[in-house]
Amino acid sequence: MDAKPVSESRVEIAQVMMPQHANPAGNIFGGEIMSIIDNAASIAAARHTRRNIVTASVDRIDFISPVYIGNVVFAKASVNYVSRTSMEIGVKVDAECLITGTRAHVASAYLTFVALDVNDKPTAIAPLTLETEEDERRFREGKKRKEERVKRRKKHESHQPCIVRIKK
Repeated sequence: MDAKPVSESRVEIAQVMMPQHANPAGNIFGGEIMSIIDNAASIAAARHTRRNIVTASVDRIDFISPVYIGNVVFAKASVNYVSRTSMEIGVKVDAECLITGTRAHVASAYLTFVALDVNDKPTAIAPLTLETEEDERRFREGKKRKEERVKRRKKHESHQPCIVRIKK
C-alpha cells in the first residue's frame, strides 16, 4: 500500500453560526462546535483512506473562546498519525466576526478514526508521508497520544464490572 502525503487529506470547512446553533444568550453550543469538529475530521480521515471510517475516540476538545451567532466557524483538519487500522486527526477551529473581520482560535481537538472494509471490520490503511517539520512534530506527538490511549484502554479493560442482582 502506497504512503499518502499529509497534504492530500487536509480539509478546511466553514459554517455560519445561526440562531438555532446557540443558547438564548447568543453563545454557540459546545455540541455544535463538536459536531463541526467531527465532520471536518471525518472528511480528512476518509480522504486519507478512501474507505468508510468511524470515530473511535475523541482524545480531548479544548474550548478556548466563545463563538456567537453570525460568526463564521472554520475547522481545519489533518491526519497527524497513522497506525495499522487507525489514525489520529487534529482539528483547529477558528471563528471570524464578519462585521469586524476579527478572527480567533476557539477550539482544538484530537480524534481517532478506524478504517473499515466492506464487512465493517477494521482494515489496514496507507502510511503517512510527512512533508514538513510541522508534519513530523504532529506525527511524533500523535504517536505519544496513541501510546497513552492504549495504556488507558488496557487499564480500563483490567477492571471487572460489578453486577449486583437484587432478589425479589
